[in-house]
Amino acid sequence: MTDHLLELQQKIRTGIPLSETMEFEIAELTPNLIRVQAPLAPNVNVHGTGFAGSIYSIAVLAGWALCTHIMNVRSMAGDLVVASAEIKYRAPVTGEILCSSEASEADCRAFQTNFETNGKGRLVLSVEVGESPSAVLLGTYYAVAKA
Repeated sequence: MTDHLLELQQKIRTGIPLSETMEFEIAELTPNLIRVQAPLAPNVNVHGTGFAGSIYSIAVLAGWALCTHIMNVRSMAGDLVVASAEIKYRAPVTGEILCSSEASEADCRAFQTNFETNGKGRLVLSVEVGESPSAVLLGTYYAVAKA
């Protein structure tokens, strides 16, 4: 694992204790892409499939982690918040919860430019859960420059 991945993983585990209970883990991290995973067992529902709340939380956190990483790579010092997130469930998750998201270079540049120009930037990400995908989350994340 890269230092950036380990640092981000630790930041999440420290700042969001629920992530440790869910066993959220970053599997892959590049400048514009993230893949995360969490085992089914701590995130299971009464039907033996992925609990919708866990799936939502892991997907939102995947997007937040990618935005945080993009901000770090681009030296954007600020606070990041989730402005909105909507998920569509398509099929039950019957195994490990796997999420992936990728931001285009153009979207990352616009995010950075608006942040540097206006003191805030917005990035909208699609986070896919599973291969089919079993669910898709559309999240809007805002970065606000530190005063």
